[in-house]
Amino acid sequence: MRMRLRDLREDNDMTQQQVAELLGTSFQYYQKYESGVYPIPVDRLEILADYYKTSTDYILGRTTIREPYPPK
Repeated sequence: MRMRLRDLREDNDMTQQQVAELLGTSFQYYQKYESGVYPIPVDRLEILADYYKTSTDYILGRTTIREPYPPK
């Protein structure tokens, strides 16, 4: 997950501070999510998946398919 969060952020030309603001958290907390020190809460994981247009499973490293799942 650590690499995926960083890769997605960098692919979108965002700083850690910008992602922290998007998530409504502090820069320090986001750094800890990205480095794997703290697990990312589900609500924030959903925000990132929607923002990056991918699935939570992709962010978590459970799949290599970057496209989001089709809607129900």
